[in-house]
Amino acid sequence: MVVQRWRGLEQLPGGWGRCVVTIGVFDGVHRGHQQLISHAVRQARRRGVPCVLMTFDPHPSEVVRPGSHPAQLTTLRRRAELVEQLGVDVFCVLPFTREVSRIPAEEFVHAILVEKLHAAEIVVGENFTFGHKAAGNIELLAKLGERFGFDVESDALVSGPVRRADDPAGASVTFSSTYIRSCIDAGDVAAAASALGRDHRLEGIVVRGAGRGGKELGFPTANLSTPPHAAIPADGVYACWFTHRHRGSRDPGRTLPAAVSVGSNPTFSGTERTVEAYVLDIDADFYGEHVDLDFVQRLRAMERFDSVDALIEQMHQDVAETRRILAVDG
Repeated sequence: MVVQRWRGLEQLPGGWGRCVVTIGVFDGVHRGHQQLISHAVRQARRRGVPCVLMTFDPHPSEVVRPGSHPAQLTTLRRRAELVEQLGVDVFCVLPFTREVSRIPAEEFVHAILVEKLHAAEIVVGENFTFGHKAAGNIELLAKLGERFGFDVESDALVSGPVRRADDPAGASVTFSSTYIRSCIDAGDVAAAASALGRDHRLEGIVVRGAGRGGKELGFPTANLSTPPHAAIPADGVYACWFTHRHRGSRDPGRTLPAAVSVGSNPTFSGTERTVEAYVLDIDADFYGEHVDLDFVQRLRAMERFDSVDALIEQMHQDVAETRRILAVDG
């Protein structure tokens, strides 16, 4: 079946039959999400019906409590790519409005999951809630399943060892978007990667920067303008993979090593927080292009240097360390 992407249920095709549905924000599509989604896909294959993943935009918390939007680990486009790799047949984005937030739990199930999607089975996490004021839970969903003729399966939350910068032994944690955001906010992108199952990615459009730190220093940078609410790592310097996407294509272009600075350039008394990527071994102008940064490891915190020469010396060290971490030749 060709993978479909819907925005709203108005795009549901005529003659739609039954399906297996999994529901959630799925921000990050982390290791816990991956297990849940894979479970839903298996159940759909067993039944011989499509697997529909329903997510929401904007984040429900922003609608219910304006100004509380959490840092976003994945854009909708990236989320769609990731869940499609897991075998989902339909990526359905339900626009989340004040009106949707006020739908009672039983009405949400009957009007959307039963009447629209014709769910044969619903697969969700054990902490799943739904409906107005999150009044619905797994117990209610199971009762409604008995009434309307669909099965319900709930997955336990997934835990596993994660190696943090402050805990190299790797304590076991429960994988969650909240935990991963805390890792990124602390600059521990290696721990975030352990929980995500891949490096944390920051997307952006390359824009003109302030000009300093560029060619006159010997380190021309691509300056990223990132989406609203993007989960940007703590100030510092990072070893990253820089992927340049072809215009109008889902397929990535070149993937190149990069040393990335996040912060306000304190050596130059900067005040605006920026993300600047020095792409190794290439002289190219990426202005106006869409690029992805995959954060592999933090090299150091942001520092203020007493002279430009001291900064340049440190930048050379950062590049050498980036080569070592990413295992690329100079």
